[in-house]
Amino acid sequence: MCGITGYIGFREAYPIVVKGLERLEYRGYDSAGIMMFDGENIQISKTKGKVADLKKITDSEESRKKGTIGIGHTRWATHGVPNDINSHPHSSMSGDLVIVHNGIIENYDTLKKELITRGYVFQSDTDTEVLVNLIEEVKKQEGCKLGKAVQIALNQVIGAYAIAVFDKTKPNEIVVARLGSPIAIGIGKDNKEFFVASDASPFIEYTKEAIYLEDEEMAIIKLDKGIRVRKIKDDSLVVTNIQKLQLSLEQIEKGGYEHFMLKEIHEQPKAIIDTYRGRMLADQGIIKMAGVDDHLEKFLNADRIIIVACGTSWHAGLVAEYLFEDIARIPVEVEYASEFRYRNPIITDKDIVIAISQSGETADTLAAIKLAKSKGAFVFGVCNVVGSSIARETHAGAYTHAGPEIGVASTKAFTTQITVLSLIALKLGKAKGKISNSLFHSHLQTLQLIPKKIEELLAIDDQVKHIASVYKNATNCLYLGRGFNFPVALEGALKLKEISYIHAEGYPAAEMKHGPIALIDENMPIIVIATSKGHYEKVVSNIQEIKSRSGKIIAIVTQGDTTVKEIADHTIEIPETEEAFTPLLTTIPLQLLSYHIAVFLGRNVDQPRNLAKSVTVE
Repeated sequence: MCGITGYIGFREAYPIVVKGLERLEYRGYDSAGIMMFDGENIQISKTKGKVADLKKITDSEESRKKGTIGIGHTRWATHGVPNDINSHPHSSMSGDLVIVHNGIIENYDTLKKELITRGYVFQSDTDTEVLVNLIEEVKKQEGCKLGKAVQIALNQVIGAYAIAVFDKTKPNEIVVARLGSPIAIGIGKDNKEFFVASDASPFIEYTKEAIYLEDEEMAIIKLDKGIRVRKIKDDSLVVTNIQKLQLSLEQIEKGGYEHFMLKEIHEQPKAIIDTYRGRMLADQGIIKMAGVDDHLEKFLNADRIIIVACGTSWHAGLVAEYLFEDIARIPVEVEYASEFRYRNPIITDKDIVIAISQSGETADTLAAIKLAKSKGAFVFGVCNVVGSSIARETHAGAYTHAGPEIGVASTKAFTTQITVLSLIALKLGKAKGKISNSLFHSHLQTLQLIPKKIEELLAIDDQVKHIASVYKNATNCLYLGRGFNFPVALEGALKLKEISYIHAEGYPAAEMKHGPIALIDENMPIIVIATSKGHYEKVVSNIQEIKSRSGKIIAIVTQGDTTVKEIADHTIEIPETEEAFTPLLTTIPLQLLSYHIAVFLGRNVDQPRNLAKSVTVE
């Protein structure tokens, strides 16, 4: 949530900062703002609404766009309603300091009351304005430079933050810091320009070199001296690790698609190939995964696996529960990370915790990781973003190699997470002797064919679009699945809720009789996953029960199905595959269905209301 951009160097800062904000729109926000410094004056422009609304303000006054130093922000409201005043950047009472901030300062009220007694007057309702005035007060009382003032002030706050601070009296530097919210520093040409952003996408066309701050680190960026990174707690110097970015400009543009979400749905065949490339040698019957190979004994001797995740990643974890228990015969528990950390869970050094997150920055999942590590568990991360916090915090892990996912509603993240988890389950099942060589080889060959089968499904987009046109005005939907496809029903319902704002719920098909059946009438669309593998006859019975109550049935079936076709109002066929891998196929038409319904309704598909791509605060 929220996004920070910044630039200090020799170029005009305005186009870099504003384009950076546009690149970060996928993170979710309700207001936007920038600060520009022209060498003498600070200009702050901010507004409730979109970056496009901000540009209307700045375009009307050229003076607002001048200067080679600037910071920008897209805000998702926490403290204070979304309005122009609460939007970032915020300045100190003197006007000398300007800050942008992601995160939450939990003890802001106490700090604010103390600052009021010292004569400070506040314009906004935000915790961020408290922080910038605290920094100013420390700077005044201690008679210190900006970097030292930031360090002292941050040692007084409780909460999470990523900040960028500018001081008018020190016009050649920007100070950035992080705790629990990501921040990256791009190193530009000849060390004569520097970029600041929540992730690397705002500056990818200018540099391939970046530093990612760790928790409780701050960086003082000076044009004449470069970057110095220090620990916030004790002010000790940190040796920086400059990373080479793998991201490309092409990856973060739409490439001719109407929306990023549609592009990312269509990228799934390639993303899955990229995820198993180099890891799965199907013809040789080999799976190579360094994160598992290096710690294989821990996996083989584990009492159980605990999977922690949120949202779509939690649904991928549910699929993994079926995979690990069916293929590797290892007990699995799947936990919402947000609940896991608060219920005093029983964790031992014989447990393996698998943390799943697309961004690698999910606050609740990070907190769950830290809790698991404190109890002695081995923690394995599955995430998509190289160098993310989860990648650094876990003992080992595997990247999904899905490429950037800009659309807020995850699509290729889900299928690539399942791909990685399938490889791990197969590897452990083989190592434990729980599946035969022939079945192991069969699974690898089947998994290798999945991308081609997804391409076949994407070719029926027009059919799915027609079904979407029929049900676009529905107010409620029910999604049913059994076995491996119960989590897909949950994921399908989530996608529809997220981007169309239609209420939808996912259920195990057998649970329909335990309550949801009361909702069924001629106005209720029910999406049923009824593939030929696993509980087919029982699902057919569920469909007949729905039909007898006049429910409208959209069925996902295996190619060649005739029984369900005779009952359902609409059927969508998927290619034949082994039951364990059906979720990689059944989810595709559900993604397309949600997408087309949302487009018909005129929704902002890539940036649904109230949602953020990466939930980096609790």
